[in-house]
Amino acid sequence: MTMKSLLVVFRADASVEIGTGHVMRCLTLADELTKQGYQCWFICREHRGHLGDLIVSKGYELHLLPASPSVEQKSSNSTDNAHTDWLGVPWQQDAEQTVEAVSPVKTDWLVVDHYTLDARWERKVASAVGRIMVIDDLADRKHECALLLDQNLGRKVSDYDQLVPSDCIKLIGPRFALLRPEFSRFRERSLQRRQQPKLKRILISLGGVDQKNITRRVLSALPETSLPPDTELDIIMGGAAPFLVEVQQLARHLPFRATVSVNVPDMAERMCLSDLSIGAAGSTSWERCCLGLPSIIMVLADNQRSAAHALSERGIAIVVNSAEMVRDEINQLVTAGNISGRLAAMTKAGAEMVNGAGCIRVLQVLTSRGSEF
Repeated sequence: MTMKSLLVVFRADASVEIGTGHVMRCLTLADELTKQGYQCWFICREHRGHLGDLIVSKGYELHLLPASPSVEQKSSNSTDNAHTDWLGVPWQQDAEQTVEAVSPVKTDWLVVDHYTLDARWERKVASAVGRIMVIDDLADRKHECALLLDQNLGRKVSDYDQLVPSDCIKLIGPRFALLRPEFSRFRERSLQRRQQPKLKRILISLGGVDQKNITRRVLSALPETSLPPDTELDIIMGGAAPFLVEVQQLARHLPFRATVSVNVPDMAERMCLSDLSIGAAGSTSWERCCLGLPSIIMVLADNQRSAAHALSERGIAIVVNSAEMVRDEINQLVTAGNISGRLAAMTKAGAEMVNGAGCIRVLQVLTSRGSEF
């Protein structure tokens, strides 16, 4: 095979429980690889809320593994892992199914983005693929891989010293954040419009699924703030969000100009046009940083806690634990008398942290380590 015919296979899942972030960042990397002429496949399990239709609509071959037929099979998955149930089947079975999916072809790279999978799974599939890249956020288990990416703020290279082989290349920190190219394209425009900060338009996006209906709680708290009635609320939801209809109904009765949009293709532009974001402390944090969008962030999962703390320490975001705290922080912003200064400080700190070139940096390492690696 020539370099341009290399095959990169992604093993990642999305579901109502897992969320969409793992598949979405893999799609970002796959899109950039495809632009350079590489072939990309996806292997995903058919959980409720999987993103198979999206993957196929973007032109990628998808191997959809069957969902677990029973709760008993799910509970038999013994991985000593806090996210065990996310896989849906025993890890040994998942490894066997993955090997079966890739065995007819020459897979040069297998990219694994799944909190349940670790070195045991990777060793079981290693003989069927060229090299393995792991995307992780936790630094809580061993991996058998040639390349590891952890894009989180506050993470150190040394956190993985005892978890990966000594010759593994480690790409650590938000300078390697996997952002779609539109965030780089809108960066200059976004930073330009923030030179005189105001609070007129608020973007509300609490994950592609929002299984706990946090969006409703936030929207219910906003009428108790000092925000003027001409405030615009741009509310973003995923199509698989179980409480989408409830949020749409609530938005119609808010004392603001509120719209609810589903599965938006223009998130970068929406962030650019917003003055403040209320969002989750997940991978969208790096998108907001790139565009200098000030944010109030909520920790919606334990794996977000460390990065949220680091964002708060650096003055990039305001971290809250409840909708009531969102209300209190907005009131403080509006009434403190220095709203422009606070928004400008968050913009500067975020933009200095992430410049949008992370995916290209990862790609340079990945594509320079082809079949000859």
